Amino acid sequence: MSAWIRHCVWWHVYPLGFAGVRIRPEADGGGGTENHGASAGLDSLGPWLDYLIGLGANGLALGPVFRSQTHGYDTVDYYAIDPRLGDDAAFDRLISGCHDRGIAVMLDGVFNHVGTGHPLFRAAMEGDEAAGSMFHLSGEGVARDYRDFEGHRGLAALNHDSPRVAELVADVMRHWLRRGASAWRLDAAYAVAPEFWNRVLPQVRREFPEAWFVGEVIHGDYADLVQRSGIDSVTQYELWKAIWSSLADGNFYELDWCLKRHNELLETMVPMTFVGNHDVTRIASRIGEEATRLAVAVLLTVGGIPSVYYGDERGLRGVKRDELGGDDEVRPAFPAGPEYLDPSGEPMMRLHQELLALRRRQPWLTAARTETRHLDNRAYEYEAVGADGQGLVVDLRLDPHPSATISPPDEPVIRIG
Repeated sequence: MSAWIRHCVWWHVYPLGFAGVRIRPEADGGGGTENHGASAGLDSLGPWLDYLIGLGANGLALGPVFRSQTHGYDTVDYYAIDPRLGDDAAFDRLISGCHDRGIAVMLDGVFNHVGTGHPLFRAAMEGDEAAGSMFHLSGEGVARDYRDFEGHRGLAALNHDSPRVAELVADVMRHWLRRGASAWRLDAAYAVAPEFWNRVLPQVRREFPEAWFVGEVIHGDYADLVQRSGIDSVTQYELWKAIWSSLADGNFYELDWCLKRHNELLETMVPMTFVGNHDVTRIASRIGEEATRLAVAVLLTVGGIPSVYYGDERGLRGVKRDELGGDDEVRPAFPAGPEYLDPSGEPMMRLHQELLALRRRQPWLTAARTETRHLDNRAYEYEAVGADGQGLVVDLRLDPHPSATISPPDEPVIRIG
């Protein structure tokens, strides 16, 4: 693992939502690539870079920024910035602002599928044999059909056995790494055969040996996928679920079981850890503000590469719903600058700052294992242990109200709640 990622904390932003651009539903007839309204696109992130640093992060993880039909995950041009977000110059300004502050940038690579408006897919459906080899097609002429992604007819699954697809993905990755990105999130990596990444990533690493690749993986054998694919890390959904579920249900046995599994994963790789992202209900909406403080304490005192989803550091609320536009609440627009934020989010912000500062002072936490000291349904004490014997004790209590104490080595105890 590259040295820089061991010290990285990501602030994760969904740019189309953050910038407040219009995202037209697929049923609206597609398109959606104009910038409706007064959004500044990628430039809207500029005033927030110092805020990112002030939070204690040093990485900006961007959701989709490439030209797409609607929500960013239906790409139609991997080499162009979505016009709703600006252009190449806007991307360059953002990269320059990040690099001036020592902020790494991660891009979202949607390489499992493309939007059905992608020129290659259209050519394939019109009978182009070379383009056709890049998709899973059946039938001929008007009866021609294609494999979609998880039932979404606006998303055409790529054929990852095709050398043309491997060449395309490797070229796209190199293109944007040359433009200043440092890392890639591989969207829906769980749906791609691991061997595909093993064909692509060595090509990219030859030019960019320090680049970091994290796969979106929800279920399955994380360690096996990493070993077979050659990716560096995975999204630790198992820990995400155990954190909020154990706090919601008053069942710390679930969290303890998961942290034991997490220890095993750390033998293979350092997962990307989180308590919120663009695809899930906000943690504060799931378990309330008091329990959210404990969730943040766990996130920032166990091994992993942490990611904080924009707004979670302010206790923002939002519920994901299984319906058209059901992601809108968890992908909100942000104001023109931090000075316009609701001051009611300051206590949660200060907690994040305190715990992220602790993590920076104790960098061994990135690879720390946990050892159980006390466990029952509503009380849990564990010690995060470093490779050189460092130790940090976390004591979580749900009664009489959610609270925690964190005892770092050679530092004052941190009390939460």
